[in-house]
Order: sequence, then C-alpha cells, then structure tokens
Amino acid sequence: MPPKKGTNFWLWAKMLAGGAVMCVGGPMLTIYLMPTDEELFKKYNPELQQRSLERREERLAEFDEWLTNLKRQSKINKPIWVVQEEEAKAAREAKLEDGRRAAAELEAQREAMRKEAAITPSTDPAQANGKSWYQKLTPFSSSSSSSSS
Repeated sequence: MPPKKGTNFWLWAKMLAGGAVMCVGGPMLTIYLMPTDEELFKKYNPELQQRSLERREERLAEFDEWLTNLKRQSKINKPIWVVQEEEAKAAREAKLEDGRRAAAELEAQREAMRKEAAITPSTDPAQANGKSWYQKLTPFSSSSSSSSS
C-alpha cells in the first residue's frame, strides 16, 4: 500500500486568496470607479442642470405615486401583473368612453349651431354628397375608390 499523499496547503491558500480578491475586490473596484450622482450632475451643461432641477419635484411625485399604487396593488390577493393588466384595461376603456362622450358633446354642439344658423343636413356643404371634408381631401379614401371602379 502506497503512502497517502499529503494535503497541498499552498494550493488551498492561493485559491482562497484568489477567491477573496475576486469576491471582495471586484465590487470594491466597481464602487470606486462608478461616479456618484453629484459628480454626474456637475458634468451636465448648465442648461441640463437647470432642466433637471426643474423636473426633480415632478419626477419625485411620479415615483411616489407609482410606489403607492404598487403598494396598493400588492395588497390584493392576485398576482401583481394580473392586477396591473386589469387596471390598464380599465384605464383604456375609460379613455375610450371619455373620447366617445367628447364626440357626442361635439356633435350635440354642432347640432345646436346648425339649428341656430338654420342649416339642415341636406344644405350643409360639409355633408354634401355624403362625404365629410376629410374624405373630399383624401384621394385614396375607400368610398372614392369603389365609385371609380
């Protein structure tokens, strides 16, 4: 039976030292080389510094609003991405409904103006030939291409 090999302590010491240099020295070097926020701000030109200072309160308010919204969403017993998707869908639908309501108000206002001016839809130059002013201006509208065929 051959004699048992001894442990190579020098190899283990080199490996531990190298690991310590990599694990501790790497992040320390990164922190040392990375500029601070103040150093970056000083490198801005004066115009950008002024714009950044003007928008700072707005950005802080937006972030605070986002954070409170995220905290509120996290309290619901659904995954947060599902809650965010539902809220985005509700916001889109609300925006569409606002657009529809604004269009209805605009149409009601037009009708009131027509009644006031005593213009009927048949005498309205914008509605002559059943085309709106935009359809008259666009040469490739769907109604003009079907009538020319």
